[in-house]
Amino acid sequence: MAVGKVTFTKAEREKLAEVLWLLNWISVLTGAILFGLGLFLKVEIQKWQEVMSDQGILYVPHTLITTGLAACCINFLGAQICLDCTDTNRFLRWKLVMMPYVVCTFFFTSCVLVGALMCYSIRSQMDESLFLGLRNAMRFYKDTDTPGRCYLKRTLDLLQIQFQCCGNTGHRDWFHIQWISSRYLDMTSSTVVDRLRSNVEGKYLMDGVPFSCCSTLSPRPCIQHQVSNSSAHFNYDQQSQQLNLWRRGCRQALMEHYTSIMQSIGLTVLLIWLFELLVLTGVRYLQTAMENVLRLGDPDLESDGWILENSLAETARSNFNIIKNLGKCYQVDDDPNINIPTAATEQEVASQRVRIPAMSPVQLQEALL
Repeated sequence: MAVGKVTFTKAEREKLAEVLWLLNWISVLTGAILFGLGLFLKVEIQKWQEVMSDQGILYVPHTLITTGLAACCINFLGAQICLDCTDTNRFLRWKLVMMPYVVCTFFFTSCVLVGALMCYSIRSQMDESLFLGLRNAMRFYKDTDTPGRCYLKRTLDLLQIQFQCCGNTGHRDWFHIQWISSRYLDMTSSTVVDRLRSNVEGKYLMDGVPFSCCSTLSPRPCIQHQVSNSSAHFNYDQQSQQLNLWRRGCRQALMEHYTSIMQSIGLTVLLIWLFELLVLTGVRYLQTAMENVLRLGDPDLESDGWILENSLAETARSNFNIIKNLGKCYQVDDDPNINIPTAATEQEVASQRVRIPAMSPVQLQEALL
């Protein structure tokens, strides 16, 4: 039994083809939107790629870009096909192309859904990438004279100022790394030498943060050194001075930034998928209705259209048998008697043998001479 069977008159088939022609052109625009969203997401990710551990998350914008380009090409072809489906004679030249076109549209629509789901499932991977990337970037903050790392200080300072954040998870992350280059340490000072010797790894650690952690909302000059020492500053209470430094970590700030972008893009792509699914369903109905009217031989008759010719279980079973039979084509026959000749084969071989007539010894000797 066919799934979703609908009967179409000639006028309804023509109307369906015209509507699908318009929807395919709209799908070309949605494909351009997909391409633009993927490009925008790629630019946003690359903007802060220096504070990410790897570039594995770029597969999401790449998927959207590829899908958008495929949408423009497939739907442009679909618009031409649907336009010709308004006439039975013009449909004949697309008859062999319709089924591959429907299959390609189905896989393309599936890719749109996958792209939408990626936007929501990438959060954990993004969080881990930012955590590791920010940790490494903070370690190399002081290496302004090292090739490949000389711009990390500028990147981190811009990040902390723009997103009003400090450190990886908070401002105390700076207390556990040496973020001041040894070139700017006074090695003649006993305080500096004692602090270096007190650390097992020989690092200069202190309870201070870079200037970019200072909050612009602070009512007093920023206190960025000896932050945890209340007695070192006049009228300073670390617990009450919440406006002195940015309290939010940069990982949280970037996650909120990218999450809002991903959710907006994911919702847009999901709506595009629903629209493309509608177009795919209409194209499938048009294809089956046009093929059935050709079988009837009269373009003015009513014809049936469906989504699946058989039930879902029968269709799955049929496709499974096709795949199974294809596998048998490459299967080696293990029959032990495959190389044993049969009686018919022996007779055929015997008949092909050259028969030598019997000769007397005298005739044989004359033949040899």
